[in-house]
Amino acid sequence: MNRKVIVCRCEDVTLEDIHTAIDRGYTNIEEVKRYTGLGTGLCQGRECMCHCALLIAQRTGAAVHKVPPFTTRPPLRASALKNFVRRDEDPRACSGSAGHPKEKKHPAGEGGSR
Repeated sequence: MNRKVIVCRCEDVTLEDIHTAIDRGYTNIEEVKRYTGLGTGLCQGRECMCHCALLIAQRTGAAVHKVPPFTTRPPLRASALKNFVRRDEDPRACSGSAGHPKEKKHPAGEGGSR
């Protein structure tokens, strides 16, 4: 029975994927990240980077402390959250008082329980 061992849960990178990357000559975390996608998910490597470093060290014979972490890259420039809001939505929809713009409003006396 062949069991799939997940190393990076965010990006579904398996132990086999990492071994394949190392066997192809990718022997640092940055290269393994680029080959497999490891560390590019929600946790940004906080959960899987240490496991990858250990696997690289074991597979290559390097000391674990000699395997550097991958480079983190912040956005090119800061951006306000308002830049990510859809422009076609009613801004009052988020205030809680207007409700969702796509909700149907029933005139008084209509649509209630009978």
